Amino acid sequence: MLSSLPFSLMFLVIMVTGTLFSVSSIHWLAIWSGLEINLIGFLPVLVYGKKISESESAVKYFIIQAMGSSMLIFGSLIIYTSTFSWEMVNSGVMGIIGGFITLISGLFIKLGLFPFHYWLPSVMAGLSWLSCLLLTTWQKVAPLYLMVCLMELNQSYEVFLILCMIGAGSSVMGGLGGLNQTQVRALLAYSSIGHLGWIVFAIVHSEWVMKMYFAVYVMVSVCIFMSLWYKDSGMAKDLDNLSEHNFLQLGVVVLLLSLGGLPPMLGFISKLIVILVGAPKSYLFLMVMVIGSVMSLFYYLGLFFSMSLSWFKKYELTDMQLSNNALIPLTIMFNLVGGLLILSSNMFNSLYALVIFYQP
Repeated sequence: MLSSLPFSLMFLVIMVTGTLFSVSSIHWLAIWSGLEINLIGFLPVLVYGKKISESESAVKYFIIQAMGSSMLIFGSLIIYTSTFSWEMVNSGVMGIIGGFITLISGLFIKLGLFPFHYWLPSVMAGLSWLSCLLLTTWQKVAPLYLMVCLMELNQSYEVFLILCMIGAGSSVMGGLGGLNQTQVRALLAYSSIGHLGWIVFAIVHSEWVMKMYFAVYVMVSVCIFMSLWYKDSGMAKDLDNLSEHNFLQLGVVVLLLSLGGLPPMLGFISKLIVILVGAPKSYLFLMVMVIGSVMSLFYYLGLFFSMSLSWFKKYELTDMQLSNNALIPLTIMFNLVGGLLILSSNMFNSLYALVIFYQP
């Protein structure tokens, strides 16, 4: 992709423009048009490598996104028959549950949420690392923003219950699906499904917490995908090649554990804030989501032990080697001690008070 930078930048600009056009509109036709412009800009990025697997994934992605867009426009037509208006601001007043469910189901399909999650691992398994990064980060912005807007317009208990069930189901499916995966791309796809469950659960409780969680997920994902793109590690066994670069391997291990939510790393802190906000209202769903998160952490720990054993096997650690690589234990200690300080000091109390203050 980097060999033809103007070609790539043109379609990336179209993709970004479509997303911005969608999130800045209150007209359902304009929102749908922005999503289609985003799709038109993203498809050439998917197939630019001219591999058979990329073309297959691009066709699957196009079919799924077209299905989600059709449900989105169909739901807006149902709303229009009652309100005679295409504006989003009138959609929460009409009380048509059928149009709302159709709209939000289209967003679920576009995001890859439970029970419409089966397309995401198969699509990501055949894409390049840059396409996977865009698919798991930027392509989620517009549907999540629209879901936040729909929640503000319709705050009934039925919608609250549906989104909590979707979030819990996505977390569990993200944990179960990744247990038997050997492809790193598919494993990260199931991880994305699990994290989307947490994001949807955060939407119904606090918009600020959802934005914080999504920002942390994007930062960690960018670092992981760029590291794996650097070494082109597509299979779990290929992660052993990272042992040639000690600092890169350490960074990937720490980021994977953080993405899995291992205490006391950054990914755990974001999940802990969601738990603090959602526990008073829906602790039963939170229990299910924590179980799904533990299953996700299980296969991340499997990757961690695989990479660690390969590293110890290649390097017989002596006192001299440890002194030459003193930054490695110092970095690990900094992550552990830093996270424990956040959890045990007054900073954590201030963080909890800030979360409670920003609740709607």
